[in-house]
Amino acid sequence: MNNLQINTTQNVNLNYTIVSIGERILAFLIDAFILYLYSILVNLIGDAIGYVYDDRWTQRGLVALIFLPAMFYSLLMHIIFNGRTVGKMLMKMRVVKIDGSPVHWSNYLTRWMLRLVDIWLFLGAIGILTILFSDRKQRLGDAAAGTVVISTKQKTKVSHTILEEVEDTYVPVFTNVTMLTDKDVRLIKETFRIAKKSNDYKTLKMLRDKVDSILLTNSELYDKPYLETVLKDYNYFTQQL
Repeated sequence: MNNLQINTTQNVNLNYTIVSIGERILAFLIDAFILYLYSILVNLIGDAIGYVYDDRWTQRGLVALIFLPAMFYSLLMHIIFNGRTVGKMLMKMRVVKIDGSPVHWSNYLTRWMLRLVDIWLFLGAIGILTILFSDRKQRLGDAAAGTVVISTKQKTKVSHTILEEVEDTYVPVFTNVTMLTDKDVRLIKETFRIAKKSNDYKTLKMLRDKVDSILLTNSELYDKPYLETVLKDYNYFTQQL
């Protein structure tokens, strides 16, 4: 399998595995099956509408309106779920930018528009061929959007970097953590990790007091929760850059 190295906004290199064409096809088939089930549901709704409206044009218009979200399924799912459809979620893969920057909605739009050539126009032949002969397993839509599909099955370990796992729903506490530099945060995290591992509470308190004196947070959080919050907040804000 091909590997992709991404340099984050914090100058940390992370290695990802680019998914194979077989995995991409399977994810596509899962999404296609979901759309098939949706089309059956739309037909059932259309039959029910027929009992309410006698006018066939009204029936067709309502059915077309209900089916409209399916036309934009791939685009909407990628935008809403950060580069994933249901098929990609189940297969544990995601669309990312090659340069490590956040994927913009316009990138997803470019990929979606070129599905016409990659998938539908020649029954997937163009997409399959471009993926097979591309170094980064990209179809035309990926190449145009500057994206690639990576595997999220094995996350890169970041415990010895300044990176922290930050949930999508995380709400930051200290807004002024950006006063710190990457070097500061790396030193804080390494000291915190060693002190916590050895149960060195004196060092934890000294580290907490030092960070608090810099940020002037006046927080009532104790040593460990305070330092963990500072590290998460820093990563939350810097990842938005």
